[in-house]
Amino acid sequence: MATTSSSTEEAKNKDERKKRGLGWIEWLRGWFHLVYEMLFQRIMASHLQNPMPLPPINDLTCIVTGSTSGIGLEIARQLAQSGAHVIMAVRKPQVAQELIQKWQNEWSGMGLPLNIEVMEVDLLSLDSVVRFADAWNARSGPLHVLINNAGIFSIGEPQRFSKDGYEEHLQVNHLAPALLSVLLLPSLIRGSPSRIVNVNSVMHHVGFVDPDDMNFTSGKRKFTSMLGYSNSKLAQVMFSTVLTKRLPAEAGISVVCVSPGIVHTNVARDLSKLVQAAYHLIPYFIFNAQEGSRSTLFAATDPQVPEYCEMLKADEWPVCAYLSQDCRPTNPSEEAHNIQTSYEVWEKTLEMIGLPLDAVEKLIEGEKAKCRYGTQEEE
Repeated sequence: MATTSSSTEEAKNKDERKKRGLGWIEWLRGWFHLVYEMLFQRIMASHLQNPMPLPPINDLTCIVTGSTSGIGLEIARQLAQSGAHVIMAVRKPQVAQELIQKWQNEWSGMGLPLNIEVMEVDLLSLDSVVRFADAWNARSGPLHVLINNAGIFSIGEPQRFSKDGYEEHLQVNHLAPALLSVLLLPSLIRGSPSRIVNVNSVMHHVGFVDPDDMNFTSGKRKFTSMLGYSNSKLAQVMFSTVLTKRLPAEAGISVVCVSPGIVHTNVARDLSKLVQAAYHLIPYFIFNAQEGSRSTLFAATDPQVPEYCEMLKADEWPVCAYLSQDCRPTNPSEEAHNIQTSYEVWEKTLEMIGLPLDAVEKLIEGEKAKCRYGTQEEE
């Protein structure tokens, strides 16, 4: 009896230690992975063309969040110039309209006018996300590709919360894209075979998610912007893993996370002047936005990506499909393989975004899933 009690206590202590964060070996491995990618990403991606040539995509309808700057701008522009119908889902519609006018002028005489439009969404407001999804679903048209690109990384900034009460990195990088992905399932089914592409980050390798403290409010861990960002990106991978498992094969929806590499984009606008200066001093190692867009464009358009996702699903692979910055399949972090935590993150995320645990199943079956945010009609 004493031995059993001792073993139980050891297991409990081990569990408590694990919940506090990554072990030293995992932490060092994560940072090694990050530094290695920065130093060698250009060599690893040397086989890729820039810009990325795209297959015929005239029949695709694509939503791209955060598409007025950086990677998102390049993704939206290149998809539109290749013939896709692109919806720029942005916080500042006027900026997007000015970009479209500029692109149309540059494209004049080179082909048909670009099929591109603007819809407003603010990822710091879950009400706004629901209104956006409702407006799009009301069109009763197909959606072939949802690209969750928008993200923030406020290095050195204090902890800030959205009006919904959630830490801003968590909401913009994980909660809002998760809500958008689930609510747009009816349109993605109409567009089947379709894809959800989550622009992730190599920094998820140094992330650790405590499902009981995703919002960093318990005081168990001191908040830093680095923790907020890396944890939100790991949460996105974990949620994508369970979403992949919940979507039946016949739905025809592929879920894939991609790393754009280490990219100099407007995410760096929140960095300290010293860090921004370092970015400019090592241009050889850092991708520009066009180079950083390649893995996402590949995930959104390459015909082999759904086959790869189906193969992983058939083999009951423990994590979702993940593509590296060189457009090759890669394995996400060791912590991302923690299936128990992934399911806990899934349930906690649905609770935080105001959806029932069976929301995916309801929407797949053509039923409504009531959300506590937005202005959805009563069932």
